[in-house]
Amino acid sequence: MNTKAALRFFGVVAVILGLFIWLIGPLANSIKQGLDLQGGTHIVLEAQDSGPNLVTDDAVERVIQILGRRINEMGLTEPIIQREGKKRIIIELPGEKDPQKAIETVGKTAVLEFRDENGKVHLDGNDLKDAKEQLEGKQASVNIQLTDEGAKKFGALTTANIGRHIGIYLDGEQLTNPVVNEPITGGSARITGSRDLEEAKSLAILLRSGALPVKVEVMEVRTVGPTLGQDSKDKSVVAFGVGIALIIVFMLVLYRLSGFVATIALLVFVMILVAILGPHALNATMTLPGVAGIILSMGVAVDANILIFERFKEEVVEGKTLRMSMESGFRRAFDTIFDANTSVMITAVILIVLGSGPVKGFAINLALGVIVSMFTAVSMSRTLMHMLIAAQITNRPFWYGSNVSPSITIEAFKKGDKKK
Repeated sequence: MNTKAALRFFGVVAVILGLFIWLIGPLANSIKQGLDLQGGTHIVLEAQDSGPNLVTDDAVERVIQILGRRINEMGLTEPIIQREGKKRIIIELPGEKDPQKAIETVGKTAVLEFRDENGKVHLDGNDLKDAKEQLEGKQASVNIQLTDEGAKKFGALTTANIGRHIGIYLDGEQLTNPVVNEPITGGSARITGSRDLEEAKSLAILLRSGALPVKVEVMEVRTVGPTLGQDSKDKSVVAFGVGIALIIVFMLVLYRLSGFVATIALLVFVMILVAILGPHALNATMTLPGVAGIILSMGVAVDANILIFERFKEEVVEGKTLRMSMESGFRRAFDTIFDANTSVMITAVILIVLGSGPVKGFAINLALGVIVSMFTAVSMSRTLMHMLIAAQITNRPFWYGSNVSPSITIEAFKKGDKKK
């Protein structure tokens, strides 16, 4: 045994194990959790043609932008808003347990109109600059600030309608119908009629974010409770742990010391992949399909090591030294690994481009796993194998996964390319 080389090898292994134990928990917990892991509300909206307002790509994109502003102002954490097909929009609100409240906020068209007693519209939402909720005593209301042009219109409207009612409507429903006592030329007004401050806040959010260009209809609402989300999270953690454990046992039984090297490389693979998905890199949102993609990519990572070790065993049988067998095994297996991973990447890219939601999340995690596995299999495993062979813990091919005939002596493997 080369004591210095052995200490170097086990020192590197100890550092990797220590980093894994220390970092894997914080890294995994730092990743945002999707609706199926955290619980919350899932809403599917569909844009509808209404009169002159036709559903176009531009209209749907503007709807998504406006919904995004509304949801962000609701104070919800990490909402997901994405388009599905030509007219549908999927909204996922992790942590939101009141779907009706969410629907009332995101689903309203939010067309604001100021009408006189004859029903003529004099101002609309385009004349609005800002809206803030407030509570005076027990009366909740919304104070609005008008644009310069809106202030002129409102001043003219109130001047011409002293003693008459001015109706303020949202989506055709009357919010309030105050009597004008004097001209209002300051560019501000107050909308009363809210039952409480929360309702006034929702109205202010709608007014600030602007009107939707087309009508949207709620097609599906699904609520995932926190208990169910926690259960899904617990099961995914178990699946992740069982997956790693089974892979480790399989590699150790079949490839012994080489399998031990593959196990250490797998831990590095997991750390790198989880770090990439975390808030300091991609800031991805983890869902159950995403967890499945990671578990599958672990199998891809180990598969690369299996190809290398099988080539390594073939070289050992031919009587080459361990070092030469290892180098030749990596070199001969690389083309196969590259071709296999390329085919997986092509499939993953197709799913990323054409898929949406859970399918896309699964494909992204799988693609990232394939890329990282190329590094850990070709670089990390190779470096560790170099260090292991240099340590000369044992020269018996059996401990490197080869079941060669006992008649082949150790000396045969020390003589270069000598055939058995």
